[in-house]
Amino acid sequence: MIPPYRFAVAPSGLKESLSAPAAAEAIAEGLLRAAPGAEIDLLPLVDGGEGTAEALAAAGGGRLVRCAATGPVGVPVATHFALLDSTAVVEMAAVAGLSRVPPDLRDPGATTTLGVGQLIGAALDTGVRRVLVGCGDSGTSDGGAGALQALGARLLDADGRELEPGGRALLRLARIDATGLDPRLRTTEIVVACNPYNVLCGPRGVARVFGPQKGAGPREVEELSAALDRWAEVLERDLAPRGIDLRSGAGTGASGGLGAGLAAVGARLVPRFEVLLDHLDLNARLGRADLVVTAEGALDAQTSRGKIPGEVARRAKALGIPVLVLAGTIGEGAHEVRLLGVDAYSGILPAPVALPEALARGGEFLADAAERALRMVLLGSRLARAAVRG
Repeated sequence: MIPPYRFAVAPSGLKESLSAPAAAEAIAEGLLRAAPGAEIDLLPLVDGGEGTAEALAAAGGGRLVRCAATGPVGVPVATHFALLDSTAVVEMAAVAGLSRVPPDLRDPGATTTLGVGQLIGAALDTGVRRVLVGCGDSGTSDGGAGALQALGARLLDADGRELEPGGRALLRLARIDATGLDPRLRTTEIVVACNPYNVLCGPRGVARVFGPQKGAGPREVEELSAALDRWAEVLERDLAPRGIDLRSGAGTGASGGLGAGLAAVGARLVPRFEVLLDHLDLNARLGRADLVVTAEGALDAQTSRGKIPGEVARRAKALGIPVLVLAGTIGEGAHEVRLLGVDAYSGILPAPVALPEALARGGEFLADAAERALRMVLLGSRLARAAVRG
């Protein structure tokens, strides 16, 4: 008797469509249609973006703290952070993510991380010794300026007036008055889980790479890039952070530059998978599988630059386990993931579909795609066995 197949299902969420747990359940449904009786290990993964606080609370026996804070367009929103023993998890996307920005208000020069600073302050009020800030899925490009304002910094123009929210205003930044910064920042460990490939300034700076995704046109991209250059200059002059280059240091561009802003007040920037995945015993669970299936919303050149499918493939390749990636869209540079250890990838849409419908039916499309892909894998296995017999 052939033992059941063993599959590790380790997707990220599909932005604005499915959470990571929902994506894992959909994939498992499709796999079981093709291979009834298969053993499936569900490993929904987070990268610091949407769902991070909830996922870590569930995995670590913690709890969510519900609260309100200022959203990215200046309107109060219901949000949360997680408490796990002496650590608080602040998920920036829960208060300043792109999904919090109405489509007709997507102007990354105006959106703010003020609410992120408010969440950090609320976390500090609980008396925790460590605050873990998850970066990802942001709708902002203010360099963390709003977060620092919420934590007590004053950002002033040449006339001594406070700057309004948003990255665009940083073009007029003259100095930072840090005398009012929350003193607990000096006595609490602040760790930022970020994509180390994202940097604040330069040709690959966050405004140029991610600004268009957040609603910036070519002129706005250059304006934001110049504003963040100015932000880095004044941060380095007035706050004098040690041990990090705020312009090009790893992770400084995380979440529209939030990484740089928090690093300037003592936060430690850490590659996100070092602190977000290992609590799952991920390598051991991948190593027990016959096939690893992962997924994300868009498979493209960015996948190999710190996205979950790339990290899963890298780990599985080291273990000799084949990897299949399912994606909402296949974009330029998708083929690069083969260098990481991806054996095959496939889009999930069966035909051209309008974006609203694709997002609404994401679970259905993902389950069907998982079934189709596995049936092709199993057919290939049968042909290979037939060739050996022949």
